[in-house]
Amino acid sequence: MKSYSENLPPDFRVSYSLFSAEEGGRKTPHFQHIRWDFSYEEESIAEGNKLFMIWPEFITPLGEMLPEGEPMPQNGLADMFILNNALREFHSQHIKPGVRGYFREGSRKIGVCEIIEIIALYQNPKS
Repeated sequence: MKSYSENLPPDFRVSYSLFSAEEGGRKTPHFQHIRWDFSYEEESIAEGNKLFMIWPEFITPLGEMLPEGEPMPQNGLADMFILNNALREFHSQHIKPGVRGYFREGSRKIGVCEIIEIIALYQNPKS
C-alpha cells in the first residue's frame, strides 16, 4: 500500500508505546495504516481542538514500512502524516522533537508517542 499522503514523504517521525488492554488500550490488534487520531500531550496547544487527523505508518528501525495485515509491535517507530493541510501551518509551529502526544480512538488514548525527527513538515504542500 502507498503512504497516506499521495506518495508524499512523512511529515515527522515518532517513537511510540501502545497501551495494553488493561491500561485502556485496544482489545484487538492494531495494524498498518490504522486511522488513529493524534492529540498533543499539552492540551493548551490544541486551542479547543483535541484531535487531529495525523495518521501513523509503522516502520522498522531502518525506516522501512512494516507489512500490511500483521500485528504491529507494542513499541516502535512510526512516520506521521498530516492529513488536514489547512492545519499544516498550525502544526508547523508546535511539532518539534521532544513534543509528546497520544494516538487516540475518539476520546480514548491508545498509546503515547514522542516526536523524534522532523522529515518533510516544512516541505510538503500546504494545499
